[in-house]
Amino acid sequence: MLKRVVFSLALMLALPYGSAVASDAYRLQPGDELLISVWREDELNRQLVVLPDGRISYPLVGHVMAAGQSAEVLEAQLTEKLREFITEPQVSVSVTSVSGNVAFVFGQVNNPGPLLMSRDLSVVQALALAGGFTPFASTGRIKIIREQGDSKTVLSVDYPAIERGGDQQTNISLRAGDVIIVP
Repeated sequence: MLKRVVFSLALMLALPYGSAVASDAYRLQPGDELLISVWREDELNRQLVVLPDGRISYPLVGHVMAAGQSAEVLEAQLTEKLREFITEPQVSVSVTSVSGNVAFVFGQVNNPGPLLMSRDLSVVQALALAGGFTPFASTGRIKIIREQGDSKTVLSVDYPAIERGGDQQTNISLRAGDVIIVP
């Protein structure tokens, strides 16, 4: 028993914990609600929404890009910018609502519309949340439209292969703004 505990502890210490957490951190999206507070600076405590252009507007520092960053990165940026005005600022950024983390499903599903993604979702999970297919759905022709900067990419989903337990590569993890089309 003691060997298992020692082995488990050694394994945990050997894993690159910090990098795994950082890469898996939730990335802020337009529409997300944030609570930003600065210790002992009550006048700087704010409830903010990430604007459609991805920025927030914060006292003393002005506009700061928030979209695409983790709360921890935004915290560090605000801390650095506030150093010009406050000695050793202690900034806290909390995500109070992930309202901007939305994908859309439309076409031949029972409940088309936006899906609020409070966690990672695959295409199959999103289709299940949309109530499954109507009898007229063409499951072999499902597409995902994904915006990446100024360009749009169309990804194909091979649902029949996924359903058979075969190729799972097209059971793609969704990103905010993805549109799933079920013809």
